[in-house]
Amino acid sequence: MKYFKSLLLPIIVLVIGITASCERDDICPESTPTTPSLIISTFDVNEQDSKKNVFGLRIQGVGIDEVLTSYNVVTNDSLVLPLDTTTNISQYKLHSNYTYDDNDTPEDMSDDIIGGNQDIIIITYTREEVYVSRACGYKTIFNDVEVVIEDDGDNWIQLIQSINNPQSVEDERAAHFNLFH
Repeated sequence: MKYFKSLLLPIIVLVIGITASCERDDICPESTPTTPSLIISTFDVNEQDSKKNVFGLRIQGVGIDEVLTSYNVVTNDSLVLPLDTTTNISQYKLHSNYTYDDNDTPEDMSDDIIGGNQDIIIITYTREEVYVSRACGYKTIFNDVEVVIEDDGDNWIQLIQSINNPQSVEDERAAHFNLFH
């Protein structure tokens, strides 16, 4: 018992020392805003005050094989797109009414049929690093953001307008652009 008591005191002192040495800034809380994503709301081009869903929506980065998480053939009236923090441009393929038929030959991609209408949007911006805290480090905010639709002669996206001019993306509290289709 005496041996146990002599061992217990150093352990208690060690635990108190470790706990007391942690500061609030050592852990980045989940509620702390980090690098924001671009938010685009979708509206009816004919009734521009009416939100309108995009059906069969599939979003994929240009030059990227993976589909954007949460956007693999879904119905949605707003888009949340991450922007590249290493360059001043991000590009996305927005596919409306997406369908896919592998012709019962999953190994042979040469006979696959993709249906729907794909538009490419090009997002340009300037990046600014902003210090958040010691635990969270830096976040990137995006200034002078512009979105352009690549014209392919059959665009389902008719118009994209920024909410503010010049548009910046500093948080994710509200939409930054409106897309009309």
